[in-house]
Amino acid sequence: MPVPNEPRFACDAMCGGLARWLRTIGYDATYLADIDDAELVEHARREGRVLISADGRLFERRVITSGEVRALRLPRGLKLRRQLEWVVLAMGLEVGPPRCTACNGTLSPVRRDEVQHVVPARSLVWADEFYRCQSCGKTFWNGTHWMRMQQERERLGKLLRDTRPAHDGKGEVGSET
Repeated sequence: MPVPNEPRFACDAMCGGLARWLRTIGYDATYLADIDDAELVEHARREGRVLISADGRLFERRVITSGEVRALRLPRGLKLRRQLEWVVLAMGLEVGPPRCTACNGTLSPVRRDEVQHVVPARSLVWADEFYRCQSCGKTFWNGTHWMRMQQERERLGKLLRDTRPAHDGKGEVGSET
């Protein structure tokens, strides 16, 4: 269930990596590789999502120019890490509990014995945190990949704290520039 006033995102076909990272920092972010522009805009409108794209033509649509659909235009040419930084700063996002990077579901802590049949034995020896997606059932644990994600989450949190006084958190939502 979404948190009131917390933005939810609809990422276009070129932003799959960004959608996964938005999930990593706790945001509901959808992404469908084969969705066409009209379907994406309708999906964002229907679900009250902020549409994210670098495609300038999308921002010419009436539902976006009128503000009916909120949209955030990514500057062209940004690498994934810079895209994420840009969205975090433009939207003033806080880093929250991660979501499932596979399906966007919410994660719940689980005990080691509940996941021992799906977690590699070597990871069971040293990992001490385990999570299961409430939607798809995928299991996560604090292995090296999780630790790298946590480092990025901490870096983004620091970036936001360090830039907050100079940034109004409004970004370019709903504008084309």
